[in-house]
Amino acid sequence: MSLFIYTLRNIAGAIVTPPLVFLLVALGTTLYLKNKRIVTMQKIILGGSVNSTIELTLSQLVLGIIGGCVGSLILTSLGVVFNESSGIAYLLILSILLMFIKPRLICFAYSGAIVGFISIIIKGMGQFYEQFWNNGFLVVDILYLGVFIGVFHIVEGILVMFDGDRGAVPVFTSKSGKILGGYALKRYWVLPISIMIALASNNPAIDYSTSLIQNPEWWPLIKTTSGLSLITSGIISILPFYTVLGYSSITFTRTKREKAISSGLYVLFYGIVLIMVAQIARFGIIGEMLVIILMPFGHEFMLRIQAEDEEKRTPKFVSDEEGLIILEISSDSKVREFNVCIEDKLVSVNGKDVNSEAEVYSILKESLYNTVLEIKNFEGKLKKVEFRHSNNTRLGVLVVPRNVNEEDVIPVDDSNFKSVLSSIMDSDNNECEKNKVDKDR
Repeated sequence: MSLFIYTLRNIAGAIVTPPLVFLLVALGTTLYLKNKRIVTMQKIILGGSVNSTIELTLSQLVLGIIGGCVGSLILTSLGVVFNESSGIAYLLILSILLMFIKPRLICFAYSGAIVGFISIIIKGMGQFYEQFWNNGFLVVDILYLGVFIGVFHIVEGILVMFDGDRGAVPVFTSKSGKILGGYALKRYWVLPISIMIALASNNPAIDYSTSLIQNPEWWPLIKTTSGLSLITSGIISILPFYTVLGYSSITFTRTKREKAISSGLYVLFYGIVLIMVAQIARFGIIGEMLVIILMPFGHEFMLRIQAEDEEKRTPKFVSDEEGLIILEISSDSKVREFNVCIEDKLVSVNGKDVNSEAEVYSILKESLYNTVLEIKNFEGKLKKVEFRHSNNTRLGVLVVPRNVNEEDVIPVDDSNFKSVLSSIMDSDNNECEKNKVDKDR
């Protein structure tokens, strides 16, 4: 039990103790700014936000802390320990740097493969040049590295299932002449984690860490020659770090909740498989190379399977002659008071058929904003929703149009949010100018 207490104590220290608390504040601020842009995008597309910036940020931080505790406790139980010169901290730094190249590269599968490959090269050179081996820099136990990455993929899978659908942005595409509605999902979680490091007795870091841990008889659960050597010959300390887990996906065939659960299960399964496959690293350099290869290629294979599954499935949000399917509803929309839900169909507005959201407002304007919506739910039951709509506001209901004019299409480049935002705002401004000219005439 003392192992778990030490682990949790160090995680708590990372949250409240300088300088790590400053890193937490910096990461939290970065997430807040990202979430602010997401909420802005929701408001522009929908006419209102689905989530608040504070809600999105707090869920990432709070669930990240819980996930960091769970992952650290699992690693502690398994007995995953690294040498102080293994460079495991570079894994965390490298993953964040790779994120700036491409967001999905933040995954440990890619940074872990790089660190592991360099480690194997150094080990190989150590056979010919002894000074490389004696230096021990960036020589990491591949088995423990694989287990480490596998455990945090399990944690990531759980986080995706619980929180991956928050902050989803509605998107559209076309296929076979039809407009498809869907969701772009992107989430990051900040995790304070504790890693067991075998330190030399003269290392100054011991003053900041927990040392002389009383090990229970059953520990460690995963035993290796190098691991047992570190445990018996060094001072085992639990040092706190921060890492960021990220998730990004898009779907046109599932609801955002269904997609988050599906993706989370895939990530969870990948983590379990990686932990099992990591055991072959016990059989020498060939086994280690196989583990290193599996990390990125296994992850890419998992993503490819998901993409193929998405391609084979029938699109979920497609409007037909029966009505316009509802893709999203803002948190402050009046229709929520009438139990209107996503996947319901907007059949008519004030008794008239509509093909797009723009037609909805034209009809409301003619009726002095007296609103009668005919809604058909997913069970096929019809109901009428009547209320007085406020002038110069939107319904807060996003429907999938039957068709779109080519000049109204705005290509979305996920890597450049500002250009997308500017395009949307320019489009809105041009529409306002057009309406103003028509009014003057």
